[in-house]
Amino acid sequence: MSSFQPQDQQRGTGTLPYGNTPAIHAPETDRATFVGLVYKHIAAAVAAFIAFEAILFVTGIAEAMQDFFFSGGGVRWLLLMGGVMVAQSFAAAASADLANPPRQYLGLFGSAFAQALIFAPFLSFVFDTQGGSGTVAQAAVLTAVAFAMLTGIGMFTSKDLSFLRPIVMWGFGLALVAIVGAFIFNFDLGLWFSLAMIGLSGASILFQTQGVVKRYPIGSHVAAAVGLFNSLMTMFWYVLRALMQRD
Repeated sequence: MSSFQPQDQQRGTGTLPYGNTPAIHAPETDRATFVGLVYKHIAAAVAAFIAFEAILFVTGIAEAMQDFFFSGGGVRWLLLMGGVMVAQSFAAAASADLANPPRQYLGLFGSAFAQALIFAPFLSFVFDTQGGSGTVAQAAVLTAVAFAMLTGIGMFTSKDLSFLRPIVMWGFGLALVAIVGAFIFNFDLGLWFSLAMIGLSGASILFQTQGVVKRYPIGSHVAAAVGLFNSLMTMFWYVLRALMQRD
């Protein structure tokens, strides 16, 4: 996750229809349109992720990535994760450049491509070991249902959920330390780690959903979509991992 700092706000170019004012203070019709655009762009990012993933599988790149990263020990996998994190950071910065719409969309679809890269070897491994796409389909359905429920709670609750932000940031930081430690010292994080990460991703989705109207101004729907899309994909990753570990 990255903080939202649109570059045109910093330069004062005035491209936002309501300036820097959060969407919650805009007229109801404009606010509803803004929220609709956020979720349409999340759907577009998901569709792009599926398309990129299909290309990686059809061309055989996904299988080659599986062989390379899973046979080379933890170092290669950590390098892939690190590269994807750097790419996502650049994507988030690009999506927040409200003065440059093409760059915003480059950030959105760049984030989808980065997610496709890190998922490709994992999904290839799942298909090889699970004997089909059933586990992936189950994970996708469970993630979609959870995302819909969390979206409803985040949108309609009157409780301020901003207290979740530091918890999520610390939680993901500790999780990163645990992941690196697991690779270095060769131990299995187990099912409980996956379940904890699902909960952490859910908390991230909750406060980000509420933050769509409380923190983002109208016109910043692409930037808002990127953050929620990445949290959605993180939840999908750990739901899939948990289903693989359930036996």
